Amino acid sequence: MSARCPTCGRPQTPEFRPFCSKRCADVDLQRWLSGRYVIAGSREDEDEDTPGSPAPSDD
Repeated sequence: MSARCPTCGRPQTPEFRPFCSKRCADVDLQRWLSGRYVIAGSREDEDEDTPGSPAPSDD
């Protein structure tokens, strides 16, 4: 059984692995850049990126 493209489900091609085509790779990239895909993090991670919060010290 061959691996499938995560975007459309067609068989992967070696040239665009893990996708089947450049189009599916571009669709996936656009989803990441537009914020459609999100990697969950803890609240502590969000607080560190808040503008105006003190930078972590190396002490």
